[in-house]
Amino acid sequence: MIIWINGTHGAGKTTTSALVQRLIPDSQVFNAEKVGETLMDITPGLPATDNFQHWPPWRPLVVETARRVLDYTGGTLVMPMTVLVEEYWREISAGLARYDIPVRHFVLHADQDTLRGRIEGDTVLAPVPSPFRLRYLEPYAEAARTWLHAEAEVVDTTHLTPAQVALRIAEAVKG
Repeated sequence: MIIWINGTHGAGKTTTSALVQRLIPDSQVFNAEKVGETLMDITPGLPATDNFQHWPPWRPLVVETARRVLDYTGGTLVMPMTVLVEEYWREISAGLARYDIPVRHFVLHADQDTLRGRIEGDTVLAPVPSPFRLRYLEPYAEAARTWLHAEAEVVDTTHLTPAQVALRIAEAVKG
């Protein structure tokens, strides 16, 4: 099974995923961003884009990598990854379904002001607020309004600690 943890940049996916992994026996964290980083390392380089998810190979490579890891390890993959383009989510989820891999899709949600405050207050990632992360606040809001919240189990993180969020996800998966 895959536990996909979605949400905009700065929502707490990476932190939450590590905590969920500790609560789910036989689980590993697989960050699909690493697939994008591999594509970014191709030289002289793929066509210019502002997001590696726009490269057509990224989506099937995420599916294939997840499938291969699950075939090798069994258990559960916890996958923190922002996917805000509905077409991309459909391609990934359909690809996983073709391999009969069940997916529990969660979205970590908070209001725009809370998300902005978290991004601006994050001094671990960078000494200044990340323009990249801030740029995705509106696309996240649009995806949430139009399709994303209907496709996933939404966890409002506004007043929860990452440990509380992880516990909610783990309990939902186990229960």
